[in-house]
Amino acid sequence: MTRTTQLLGAVSAFALVAMSSSPALAVGTTAGTDITNNVTVTFEVGGELQNEVTDSDTFTVDRRIDVNVNFTGATPVSVSPGQNQAVLSFDVTNLSNAAIDLDLSTVLTAGNNANIENITIYQDLDGDGVLDQAEIDAGPITFLDEVAADDGNGTQTISVLVVADITTDAINDDIFDIALVADAHEAGGNGVLGAEITATAGANTAGVDTVLADGNGGTGEDNDNEGDFSDEGQFEVAGALITVVKSSRIVSDPVNGATDPKAIPGAVIEYCIAVSNGADAATATAVNVADDLPADVTFTENDFGIWVDGDAVVNAGVATCSNGSDGEGTSATYTAGGGTGGLDLISGTLSDIPASTTRSLYFRVTIN
Repeated sequence: MTRTTQLLGAVSAFALVAMSSSPALAVGTTAGTDITNNVTVTFEVGGELQNEVTDSDTFTVDRRIDVNVNFTGATPVSVSPGQNQAVLSFDVTNLSNAAIDLDLSTVLTAGNNANIENITIYQDLDGDGVLDQAEIDAGPITFLDEVAADDGNGTQTISVLVVADITTDAINDDIFDIALVADAHEAGGNGVLGAEITATAGANTAGVDTVLADGNGGTGEDNDNEGDFSDEGQFEVAGALITVVKSSRIVSDPVNGATDPKAIPGAVIEYCIAVSNGADAATATAVNVADDLPADVTFTENDFGIWVDGDAVVNAGVATCSNGSDGEGTSATYTAGGGTGGLDLISGTLSDIPASTTRSLYFRVTIN
């Protein structure tokens, strides 16, 4: 709070002035406090001490409204496509010299709003920056009620969580910037949001005037001296960039064997399914492959195996597989009639696929 010095009394040039004053105003002096300054003048006439003269001045401390919002987490917060209840943590502080309510709102300032939803605010009851079950049970909030004046004891700062769901349409490196705005309102009583606070116009009055002393958070969602403040947190999507290429090659036919084979009935066909993850992408986990066999081919368990996690190369849109370290049949299954419309099904689970890595599932069938 800016200190104000006032001249509270004046006496004759022939008088000896003795003034006693109260301590200087300290930052955080409560609005509505009456500050009284007393003056005492003693003097003599003809060498005789006369009755002292006193006076006093009293003024009322006005209300200084100031609000701060501070993003407290590491930035950016990494999220995954389809992640629910991703969290940005903030501290909201009442820097005023009076108790106020703080109306809370969020604004998506960057990012595709189709790929982020259910943006909600919770009070962080234990201040750990994590959305816990107790906070979920307490429910979302839209304002902070009766936030204490700034007296330095910490009760004027309240931790809140901005929570959002990331849709499965979000892709790697998508950015979502969310501003949290806190707007000063009158303390409206427990559970009731008071009216928005405005500055007192004109000259100082004898009562409690209001000065809006806030700055702005630089997000574009608040301005100086309007009783509000904002800060911004950021989600960055770390998604997998999965592509799949399926190719086939003729291994042999009943007439030519393995020499220049042709795709005739009885020919053995090898299908190669190559699953790749792009550069700088998040690791893909629980990668499941399901392949419905055409009705014109037959997989014979006694004759053919299924290979997974083998080596694979994709060149010009054509996938080529070769035997990998895990060998035949690992995490792969043939299910007769288990596919779409009763087609036979080849299914398998690939190992985790880090960035810039390709894994494969491949198998052989016979043309009917």
